[in-house]
Amino acid sequence: MISVQARRRRLLFWSVAGLAVAAVAVAAIGAGLVAWAERELERPRGSDIVELVIEHGTPLASILDKLSAAGVIGDPLLARLYLDYRRPEDVLQAGEYRFEQPMSTVAALDLVIRGEVVTYPVTVVEGLTLRETAERLASEGFGELDAFVAAMSSPALIADLDPEAESLEGYLFPDTYAFPAGVGEPEIVEAMVRNFRRRVEDHLLPASGRGLDVRSLVTLASIVEKEAGAVAERPLVAAVFHNRLDRNIGLYADPTIIYALKMAGTWDGNLRRRDLELDSPYNTYIHPGLPPGPICSPGEHSLRAAAEPADVPYLYFVSRNDGTHVFAETLAEHNRNVARWQVRYWRERRAAER
Repeated sequence: MISVQARRRRLLFWSVAGLAVAAVAVAAIGAGLVAWAERELERPRGSDIVELVIEHGTPLASILDKLSAAGVIGDPLLARLYLDYRRPEDVLQAGEYRFEQPMSTVAALDLVIRGEVVTYPVTVVEGLTLRETAERLASEGFGELDAFVAAMSSPALIADLDPEAESLEGYLFPDTYAFPAGVGEPEIVEAMVRNFRRRVEDHLLPASGRGLDVRSLVTLASIVEKEAGAVAERPLVAAVFHNRLDRNIGLYADPTIIYALKMAGTWDGNLRRRDLELDSPYNTYIHPGLPPGPICSPGEHSLRAAAEPADVPYLYFVSRNDGTHVFAETLAEHNRNVARWQVRYWRERRAAER
């Protein structure tokens, strides 16, 4: 016969055992739920490209509902638990997104946390004036022309490098950019100036062997940009202008007059002999030295040529009419080149076309 104490000990044993089994069961269920949740969060889903916009100020719950409804993520509650416990410091950023599926919930959320929004490319070519650059950006749908011109007309972004600048003429670096939808005109202009500063401050200014300040370097480079088509010739063209500056000889650069005509609103695509007498500080036929400022936005090749011109004695060059030039050290040699490549060339060409 089992004593009362024995029965109590047996009851206690089975009670403790039952609790232990229950605890193990709960732990097993909990571990199973965690494993299921992790598999669900990492499971690739979908097979399409999904595009959607997250507006500024949208609550987190609404963002997750929108992503779930679009099939980008799974259960929004599970996604919320993941963010709350695994990424509590991270924020889902507004913008236009493209989700290329299959993609897991974790990968989709990570993309939005990083703010990898859709961007649209635009190429700003070398040699454009400030207004032509504004027109290019506006025509591609990145903003309003007047707003671009207004942002580019303030020299504040470059005042520390060029205290004499009256605008950002010359400092809007030509390149291919990618901007998200809805970015403002001032932000686009700031990106172009940042690009200029990165290219020039770190690489070109320290390399300038002629001691040019920023304004002189960019002004000279802008003339080289408009005069030289072939990249290989730009150090030679830059050398010609450096040599003429050193000897106080006028630059005689047609693009500076064309720039003055553009600023006056009278440029019609033809440079006439009477234009060489234009009363403008940008007329380098009548005013020696560099013009008051840049005449366009030069690219890196022209900036580098202005900073590091070729070591040649040339003072003149004339076009071969194929994008390249013939260079000369003396006026007599230059006159012979003009006779060959301008007078005779065009006479023969007109005769051949009859």
